[in-house]
Amino acid sequence: MANNRQCEAALQVIATLRARGYEAYLAGGCVRDLLLGRAPADYDVATVATPDVVLDLFPRTFAVGAHFGVVLVAPVGADFVTEVATFRSDLAYSDGRHPDGVRYTQSAEEDVLRRDFTINGLLLDPLRGGGVLDECAGDPKRLRKAVIDRVGGLADLDAGLVRAIGEPEQRFAEDHLRMLRGVRFAARFGFDLESQTQRAMRALASRIQAVSRERVRDELTKMLTEGRARRAFELLDETGLLPEVLPEIARMKGVEQPPQFHPEGDVWAHTLALLNQLPPDCSPTLAWAALLHDVGKPPTFERAPDRIRFNGHAELGATMAAEICRRFRFSNDESRQITALVANHMRFMDAMRMKDSTLKRFFRLERFEEHLALHRMDCLAASGNLENWEYARERLRTMPAEVVRPKPLITGRELIAAGYAPGARFREMLRVAEDAQLEGTVATAEDALRLLRSRFSL
Repeated sequence: MANNRQCEAALQVIATLRARGYEAYLAGGCVRDLLLGRAPADYDVATVATPDVVLDLFPRTFAVGAHFGVVLVAPVGADFVTEVATFRSDLAYSDGRHPDGVRYTQSAEEDVLRRDFTINGLLLDPLRGGGVLDECAGDPKRLRKAVIDRVGGLADLDAGLVRAIGEPEQRFAEDHLRMLRGVRFAARFGFDLESQTQRAMRALASRIQAVSRERVRDELTKMLTEGRARRAFELLDETGLLPEVLPEIARMKGVEQPPQFHPEGDVWAHTLALLNQLPPDCSPTLAWAALLHDVGKPPTFERAPDRIRFNGHAELGATMAAEICRRFRFSNDESRQITALVANHMRFMDAMRMKDSTLKRFFRLERFEEHLALHRMDCLAASGNLENWEYARERLRTMPAEVVRPKPLITGRELIAAGYAPGARFREMLRVAEDAQLEGTVATAEDALRLLRSRFSL
C-alpha cells in the first residue's frame, strides 16, 4: 500500500538523520491519525537538522520551502515525497497567513508550540521504547508509548476536543485560515471545539476576509467532501464564520418552506439535511451543487395566497452559483458543472411529462450521474418521494447510448444540396430534424428532408 511505503520512507529518513546525530521525529497530522487508528494521507518529519544538511544528506530533494525550513525528500523510484521540516519558531505574521521569517531552534518543544492545534502538536519517536514503530500500521495504544506530548494533545484526543495551542486569539491572528482548519478537524473527527478556541473564532471571524479566496475554497471543499459536511457547516454557523465566507448560505436561515413539501423545515434545515447525505470522497462539483442548489430561494421567497413559492429560484440560483464560483476562482469546467447542476435540479419534476426528445436531451447533460445523485439527495432531504428519480434512472438505464445521442440524419451539407441557402435558420431546421429523430417519427435522411420541406420553404 502507498501509505505503508510512505511510512517506511519517513522512517528511513528519520533513521538516516539519527545515524548522523540529528534529532528527528514523525510530526503533525500523521501522528494524530495513527493514534486515532486512521490511515494518514502522508507522513511528515520534524528534525533539528537544517535544510542545507537535509539537502546534502539525501540524493533526491526539492527545496520548495527551504526558506521556511522545509525540504521534500523523494525516495528513488517513488511517486511521493516526505516533507522534512527543521525545528523552528516563527517570526511575525504580517499577512495573516505566512510568517515573515523563521528562526531555527534546537528545541522540539519550541517547534510544536508554534503549531495550530494540540492534536496536531504531537511528535512520535520511532526509536522510543525499543523500536516501537517496527511496523507502519501499529496498535494506537502501543504507539502512545512513543509519543512526545508537550501541548496536551493526547488528553484532547481522548476528550474529542480541537484546542488551539497556547493563546487561541494569537494563533488565529497569526494565520487566519486556522479558523477554518479548526472547524474542518472538528467535523472530520466528530470532535468539539474547545470553548476558548471557539470564542476566539467568533471574535476574529471577520479576519477570514483577508485570506485568499482559493485557500478558503480549498478548505470548504474539504469540509464538503470528507463525509461530515453537515457538522462542518453547523460549526461554521456557530463560530460566525459562515456569513463571512458564504453570506448567501447564511441567508437561508429562517426562510420558510411549504410544509407539505418540506416537513424538515426552512431552507437552511433542508440544505443541512442534504449535506448530511454527501459521502466521503464525493466529487467537489456534486458537493458544491448540494450546498448551492437552493441558494436562489431566499431572494425569490414569496408568500402567495395558496402557499409559499420560490418562482424562478433555480434560474436565479444558477446565476448566483456562477458568481460564487467566480469569487472562489473555480476552474471553468468546475464552474460550468456546478452551475448546470443548480440550474437543472428542478427539471426532474417534469421528467414523466417530457417528450422523448426533451428527455433524451436532458440525459445528455454532462456528467448526468451527478444530476441524478443531487436530485435523489434533494428528495430524501424533503418529502422522501423518489418517484421522479426512479423514473428518470430507469429510462436512462434502458436507453442505449446511441438512442440518447444518435448520429444526425442530416447536416448543413445535405440542406445545401437540397437547395437551401446557408443562414441562421439552419440551426432551427437541424433542431427540428433532430427532435423528430429523437421522437422516432423520422428514421432516414429522406424522411428528415421530407419533413423539413413541409415546414421550411426554399
